[in-house]
Amino acid sequence: MRLTGPRLDGRVAVVTGAGRGLGRRIAEAFTAQGCRVVAASRSVEQLKDWAEAHPGRAAAVAADVRDPEAMDALMRTARERFDGLDIVVANAGVSRPGPAAVLAPEAWDEVMGTNLGGVVNCTRAAVPHLEESPAGRIINLSSVLAARPVRGAAAYCASKAAVEAYTKVCALELAAKGITVNCLAPGFIDEGMGRELRANEAVWAHYRTKLAGGRMGTGDEVASAAVFLAGGESDYVNGHVLEVNGGVSW
Repeated sequence: MRLTGPRLDGRVAVVTGAGRGLGRRIAEAFTAQGCRVVAASRSVEQLKDWAEAHPGRAAAVAADVRDPEAMDALMRTARERFDGLDIVVANAGVSRPGPAAVLAPEAWDEVMGTNLGGVVNCTRAAVPHLEESPAGRIINLSSVLAARPVRGAAAYCASKAAVEAYTKVCALELAAKGITVNCLAPGFIDEGMGRELRANEAVWAHYRTKLAGGRMGTGDEVASAAVFLAGGESDYVNGHVLEVNGGVSW
């Protein structure tokens, strides 16, 4: 992990969707940088080893981002456990592939409710706490597919494009409260859904040729970008979509 120095020392963060994949990597990077972290997942069993490895600086909470009351409780947990809240990473996401014309309504609702609704619920719950921080940060997870849509991913692409628009509106509205709001837009990353895509040889053969860097990115590379957006180096970065994709073209 190419991270140096305790760049988030003394800060308190909440990371959703932290049970595996990019959320887990971001939570690990934050604790490595001196941050105290409340990591949320629908199953805390996935986070047990991480929390035990960082006693006094890490807490695992079972929470569903689709539930506004659960997000209120999550932010209060961070405030009560670690005496504050400075950073929120809204990472939880799902994908339900299918052609737009036949995609089941329940699949659409699940994707939009998690990917977009989860970001909205996190923001609403976090702002009353973040506005008391000297440098509040909200980091929402978008995707390369927000700006470069593909067939068969109508719900996912639409949800991530909406996250980017919502982020930019929140950046305008919350700046006066001392809160910056930015997006991370990973490309093809060797974690979670990206790893599943690479396992499908026929699909991966098509997308592999689109990567200027010739390889998938790593979770640590995305986590490093999250550390930047969470720390003091990004004080004047607001309403930005930071693409972490090694160069993608199609």
